Amino acid sequence: QVQLVESGGGLVQAGGSLRLSCLASGRTFSSYVMAWFRQAPGKEREFVARITGEGGSTVYSDSVLGRFTISRDNAKNTVFLQMNGLKVADTAVYYCAARGTGWSSRPGDYGYWGLGTQVTVAS
Repeated sequence: QVQLVESGGGLVQAGGSLRLSCLASGRTFSSYVMAWFRQAPGKEREFVARITGEGGSTVYSDSVLGRFTISRDNAKNTVFLQMNGLKVADTAVYYCAARGTGWSSRPGDYGYWGLGTQVTVAS
């Protein structure tokens, strides 16, 4: 079992930056693929970024590529999402998710989720 708790959301002006964190419980954090998803009001949950267990490989959605960076610190059981150049369209609840095996961008393939943190980007 993995429990995930996100933090770092808030209100920011367009063009600004935020850094999200996701703290995971458990002693096998490095074995999990970790990902960030987001969900805006009235829209489906969408993939943002994912990272392998040892952090050697990352994938981003086209909408955030070049602006967002996912990273992890396995010693601290934490995954991060550095968000730069934020746009109004980035406004959403951001969720951290964990997957035991496999490499996927589909929400349904992730078995562990946090409760989310709100990111609001003002124009």
